[in-house]
Amino acid sequence: MNSAKPTISIVIPVYNVASYLRECLKSILDQTYDGWEAVCVDDGSTDRSGEILDEFAKKDNRIRVFHQRNSGVAHARNIALDKANGEWIGFLDSDDMFSPYLFDSVR
Repeated sequence: MNSAKPTISIVIPVYNVASYLRECLKSILDQTYDGWEAVCVDDGSTDRSGEILDEFAKKDNRIRVFHQRNSGVAHARNIALDKANGEWIGFLDSDDMFSPYLFDSVR
């Protein structure tokens, strides 16, 4: 749980993906490079997606969560971009996963 400024901000818009979201977030936590932050925007999910995001954010301060009324994926991504602190931006859909070695070349 690194408190230094992140090198990479991973933008994750989230809407009703509770059945995939844990695997998505775990793929970020499993990164061998730890200079990242995940900026997750819950776009008014009506399933447990928002609760899952909050649960993961409590466990790791590199996961930042913002909740909003449903406004669409483009708006959610733009909110995340406004909140991002990293030098670089990565995008991850909430029903996808990253390889654990994706950011190794940043070292």
